[in-house]
Amino acid sequence: MARLTPADNFFFLSNTTSSQSFVSCNPTSFNRRRFDLFPSKQCLRFRVLCGIKEKENVREAGKFDGVLTGLRVDELEGASSVSESEDELGRSSGSGEVGFDWNWPPWKDIPQRYKLIGTTALAFVICNMDKVNLSIAIIPMSHQFGWNSSMAGLVQSSFFWGYALSQLPGGWLAKIFGGRKVLEYGVLTWSLATALVPLLAGFMPGLVLSRILVGIGEGVSPSAATDLIARFIPLEERSRAVSFVFSGLSVGSVTGLLLAPPLIQSLGWESVFYMFGFLGITWFLGFEFLKEGEALNKVETIAQSQSINMEKSWTTSLKELGGSLKDVPWKAFFQSQAVWAMIYTHFCGSWGHYTCLSWLPTYFSEELNLNLTEAAWVSILPPLASVFVTSIAAQLADNLITNGVETTTVRKICQTIAFLSPAVCMTLSSLDLGLPPWEIVGILTAGLALSSFALSGLYCTHQDISPEYASILLGITNTVGAVPGIVGVALTGYLLDSTHSWSLSLFAPSIFFYLTGSIVWLAFASSKPQNFSTSDH
Repeated sequence: MARLTPADNFFFLSNTTSSQSFVSCNPTSFNRRRFDLFPSKQCLRFRVLCGIKEKENVREAGKFDGVLTGLRVDELEGASSVSESEDELGRSSGSGEVGFDWNWPPWKDIPQRYKLIGTTALAFVICNMDKVNLSIAIIPMSHQFGWNSSMAGLVQSSFFWGYALSQLPGGWLAKIFGGRKVLEYGVLTWSLATALVPLLAGFMPGLVLSRILVGIGEGVSPSAATDLIARFIPLEERSRAVSFVFSGLSVGSVTGLLLAPPLIQSLGWESVFYMFGFLGITWFLGFEFLKEGEALNKVETIAQSQSINMEKSWTTSLKELGGSLKDVPWKAFFQSQAVWAMIYTHFCGSWGHYTCLSWLPTYFSEELNLNLTEAAWVSILPPLASVFVTSIAAQLADNLITNGVETTTVRKICQTIAFLSPAVCMTLSSLDLGLPPWEIVGILTAGLALSSFALSGLYCTHQDISPEYASILLGITNTVGAVPGIVGVALTGYLLDSTHSWSLSLFAPSIFFYLTGSIVWLAFASSKPQNFSTSDH
């Protein structure tokens, strides 16, 4: 076949309704080579007619050079599309045919499950961007509308009303309709509600309702993502998929805290909600393209033993859901000391996490006299440090268990570190030790980062005691864990108005729950497997 590298090769292109062709001429050899292009919907068929000697060169070279470098070329012997006259021409001139596929877009051949995981992780990035944007925007909003700390706390806590209410329903909806569909409309719900915030900010009931809707949309997302991963990701890839998807939350926190201040200073606080909401709506529209005109379960088949049938009727799914809920050993759950220890510990950890997430930027701005940009920047430090601490904690816990340390002991060690570290650091920050602002920032960052040890403590215990009911146990503790977002965030604002003390309003309640949570965890927590189904009968 012809090599197209010489500069003196030139081509003539002709076009018809059914095909395209062009002729290559070499002025020194006067050889003519005809290329026939047969376009299709997804690829371009490229047939080359050439002399016998040139064809032999192709068999040795195996590819085009120069202009066509990088395009895969396959030899098509005796293609059925060649007309009788062309066959005669080929036999008389000793020509052969060569073709290639030109796929577009470039990500077309990426396995469908990888596209799903990538887009789901991106959804989680947007999720936390829309969660943290108000913690920065609340500062100029309070100044504009004359809100005191109690009112600001009410606005921020309204998100958690919807978040708490949607935890268990999100899991049920994912089981009925599939996690993909629930995630899709969850993102659309919270994105539209986010974009409505500037329009409703002057009307308090409407503003609160919009934040509740943001909480509902984001509340169903973890269950939806878990269902999606279980349906479409093979077992051997599932751990990486979970880590990749949920790491989007930390990335979203950092991204939101980075982008919000310059947007607010340049375009006003309204721009944060419009732009972040637009990102989510764009994600929703882009997610539709993953369907590619065919059912998702027909695109890619995972091992049958690991996949879940996606084409059950809604009636069947509802019947199965009702039956499965009756079979859940609810009574046995609440008779277990270990379960109650997890519930209270989750509540205590969430109190410190949610109150700091909502109020630290304001604390840095008002108490430490940092400007809006500086307050946002230092608010990024805890989630950034948490990423580093999480990897260390996970490796440490796994190594201890591998070396024969009892699992319950490992979980207690990790959770105790997760609670006592922020308690000590908050105590140091509360005392009037004359520390400069940046040292206080460093102390709080260290304490909140070490609280990530909980991921190797509390958050592993659900699976330790009952792999069968781990998701339901997590739903129970997560629902209770969302309550501090409602009560704690609002109470912090009320106490701040009453006492005008950050130590009493923000740090003292968190320290109390960290210490009592540690005591309860050390006394009653257990990672020993429990057969709840047997104990319920």
